[in-house]
Amino acid sequence: MAAPAASGGQPITSKRQLVEYLEQGCKPRTQWRIGTEHEKFAYNLKDKRSIAYEGKPGIRLLLEGMQRFGWMPVSEGGNVIALRHENGGAVTLEPGGQFELSGAQLENIHQTCNEVHTHLAQVHEICEEIGAGMLGHGFNPKWSRSDIPWMPKGRYKIMGEYMPKRGSLGLDMMLRTCTVQVNLDFASEADMVKKMRVALALQPVATALFANSPFTEGKPNGFLSYRSHIWTDTDPDRSGMLPFVFEDGFGFERWVDYLFDVPMYFVYRDGNYVDVAGKSFRDFMAGRLQGFEGQIPNMGDWTDHMTTVFPEVRLKRYIEMRGADGGPWGRLCALPALWVGLYYDDTSLDAAWDLCKGWSVEEMQAMRANVPRQGLKASFRGRTVQAVAREAVAIAAAGLRRRAVPDVKDTSEEPYIDELKEIAESGITPAERLLDRYENVWRGDIDKLYEEESY
Repeated sequence: MAAPAASGGQPITSKRQLVEYLEQGCKPRTQWRIGTEHEKFAYNLKDKRSIAYEGKPGIRLLLEGMQRFGWMPVSEGGNVIALRHENGGAVTLEPGGQFELSGAQLENIHQTCNEVHTHLAQVHEICEEIGAGMLGHGFNPKWSRSDIPWMPKGRYKIMGEYMPKRGSLGLDMMLRTCTVQVNLDFASEADMVKKMRVALALQPVATALFANSPFTEGKPNGFLSYRSHIWTDTDPDRSGMLPFVFEDGFGFERWVDYLFDVPMYFVYRDGNYVDVAGKSFRDFMAGRLQGFEGQIPNMGDWTDHMTTVFPEVRLKRYIEMRGADGGPWGRLCALPALWVGLYYDDTSLDAAWDLCKGWSVEEMQAMRANVPRQGLKASFRGRTVQAVAREAVAIAAAGLRRRAVPDVKDTSEEPYIDELKEIAESGITPAERLLDRYENVWRGDIDKLYEEESY
């Protein structure tokens, strides 16, 4: 959602161009890669407040400091709002200053963990200099929506004005949530379809395993993943479980049709975001978009529009897993390990599909609805989500073993999901462990969360 706009490119004269754009994502197995993204909250060490763009500590200083490590600035309106690296990685800002690494396309989880470690070490160095800290958590645990400073990015102004028209929690999604996600490849349209269905079916299981947002404004909020709950009242046009993915005939063209049906936010022209919120991309294709009459979109407009849908799983020229709360270092590595183990081994992918192929859309939606509050204890088809999680994690672990990708110490990728094995076996989510500490160790002092859980 936070990537800089990509205006320009070939004019769009047919729907077929957009289908072909997605088809170009098909890659042979030898070219499959792993792209991990994770967000974290930047705060002032003195009072734990979220930091603004300007000032010290401030986001601008953080972005400027990161440039000593080879990151190159991306500016908008005279402000540095992102960073690029020659390795293909990027640092971007979410609306409330959440600091996001969009990692490079890597071959294995060992490389992913090295990337995470290097990035966090760089961030820690700059944070120490400016008096800031970084917290990995699914939802801002202390501060109200009005306490969060907005970042100076044009698209966020448009989205911030439109969100309250579609749901009551959209601004909380923008300002107060953090996630970790992984982006993975597919070989063909059929492979994409199978992976999308597995990902949507099992996304609530991942949400339960990574549930890590039980606090709002310093108090327990009644949820284990409040971040996940927020998506249920953000914008029904662009979020949810996507039942059509399970219908016969789903493929690249059907995804394009879905994107056509999602209202637009903006058009980016000459360095400016033009507000067209609620308008139709179909009208844009037909030269009838209000304010752009007689003009047709280009591929940059389309790729921008693709970033404005927020379902549980998102298709671009790769598949994005979007169900997990942000968390500590180890779980930043565990999330890609889970999905690589399920996706990048044929036996595991078949087993994962066998696990969920008999589930109805209604059953999956019920699991999705119950997991934010109940986590692994939620009921599902006569058993618990914990039982499903045990199976899914075991399938993923076996896939990682079969991948047999060693690091320099000849260690496989499997240990990266050891924490998930423990969570699935115990049935106790990270959020429940935090709630226990809040009541019995921290004595209701939410500042202890920052002290114990920061990077």
